[in-house]
Amino acid sequence: MLTKKRYSVKDMVLWTRGETLIYLLYAGVITILYHVFEFNFLNVPWTPVALIGTAVAFLVGFQNNSAYGRIWEARKIWGAIVNTSRTWGMKVQDMVSNEYCDEPVSEDELKQHKKSLVYRHIAWMTALRYAMRQRKTWETQHQAKTNQEWRNMIHIPEEVSTLEDNLLMYLSDEEKEYVLSKNNKQTAILYLQSRHIKALKEKGIIWEFAFLELENVLESLFTHQGKSERIKNFPYPRQYASLSLYLTRVFAILLPFGLIPEFADIGNSMSDSFYLVGKYFIWTAVPFCAIVSWAFHTMERLARTGENPFEGGPNDVPISTIARGIEIDLRQMLDENRDDIPSQFPEEKNVQM
Repeated sequence: MLTKKRYSVKDMVLWTRGETLIYLLYAGVITILYHVFEFNFLNVPWTPVALIGTAVAFLVGFQNNSAYGRIWEARKIWGAIVNTSRTWGMKVQDMVSNEYCDEPVSEDELKQHKKSLVYRHIAWMTALRYAMRQRKTWETQHQAKTNQEWRNMIHIPEEVSTLEDNLLMYLSDEEKEYVLSKNNKQTAILYLQSRHIKALKEKGIIWEFAFLELENVLESLFTHQGKSERIKNFPYPRQYASLSLYLTRVFAILLPFGLIPEFADIGNSMSDSFYLVGKYFIWTAVPFCAIVSWAFHTMERLARTGENPFEGGPNDVPISTIARGIEIDLRQMLDENRDDIPSQFPEEKNVQM
């Protein structure tokens, strides 16, 4: 997630420099063929080109709206995870007690149960964010060269260390082995949570009502997890994404054939009064073609990069930062030594991951 006010002009130029150069060269070649070599058949009526541009604008606009909807839904899901996580920590702290226990246990044992439940929850968030960072074939951050440049400038926590190493801090060896043996590791961790609170209920450390309340929180976590997985595993429909891309390219290809003759006509009409200006006016079609093509292409590309809010781009939901913030809150509520609590992931290039 970008934290500064806006991308700079330099950022936008660098991000789209390849396409911009292609559009400039392409428009320049068509202008040379039309004006210098007098290939006058390279003339397409402006009306069909404009109609295609209108269709592309509607389609790309729809794609951008859908991409924004996916990003906003993802942010709401992880906002709900924040609230539910704090609720889990609060209820664990207050409901794990000797109040209804026939055979009271020591305070140290109660603290250990609370710590295990909280740490296991942190392990669930860790497994979930690692699952959200797994690469999908339709994602874009590993494809375009300029997207890869962004990834090289920032360090995605899930690519710096492995899930297995992270789980060592929160799960016992037996639990870690069980979790890593499952395909859906975050689900396996919630199953362990349910088993643990059931065992505590049977011992009387958690009474019936408290057990049901904690199970309801786990159910909410399953719901949030499922919503997050739905966005990750179901892309923006490929037929719409493909059509937007192809129509944008068709429009960019046809644009010089419709625009350059228009500029030539304007230049001819200016020649009587402003000969030099009119003679060379056709060349201004080159930057105009490039600007219009760049605008449509950039809108389409913005939609593509916004479709997948978890893949690790600078515009994505900062799930690593959110998860670490929850971890810090929960461990502080356990009254742990401040030096033992990890610090927040640092921003790099004004980007939170």
